Amino acid sequence: MRLEKCWFCSSTIYPGHGICFVRNDSKLFKFCRTKCHKNFKMKRNPRKVKWTKVYRALQGKDLCNDTVFQFERRRNRPLKYNREIINSTLSALGKLDAIRSRRTNRFFENRVNKAKDVKFVHDKQLIEQNIGLVRSSHNGRMKDTKDSNKIKLDASMTLFHSKQEE
Repeated sequence: MRLEKCWFCSSTIYPGHGICFVRNDSKLFKFCRTKCHKNFKMKRNPRKVKWTKVYRALQGKDLCNDTVFQFERRRNRPLKYNREIINSTLSALGKLDAIRSRRTNRFFENRVNKAKDVKFVHDKQLIEQNIGLVRSSHNGRMKDTKDSNKIKLDASMTLFHSKQEE
């Protein structure tokens, strides 16, 4: 069973599904659904449409440069049927699926962790810039504690400097 790829969104097209458009120069364009066909007719670029696999790969949202995906490439060389090769291939497919799912999960977790770190740093900067808007839990006694902390800090600094001079 030959599985084709949609020209626009790169999803798989199963036999008996999809639309085939043949241009005047006999170039074939296969589409998985009318949504892709309409976008093609509107001359939209798949790299700029956010739901396509090409866009997601270019933006670093999907794992694309991995050796596991090399097995999915289309090969036009016909092979002579050999039962042993077919059995070994089918047994390897299960292992490949497990490897692919682990790698994609790890890639996703790394992406989410990076985004969380960036958000944390941004939130921290926002709080530091707008610290005056934050209410204290002491209901207005914050100024007193700041002044007392400042006095303690000044006293400790003078003590530190006097020890260095000796």
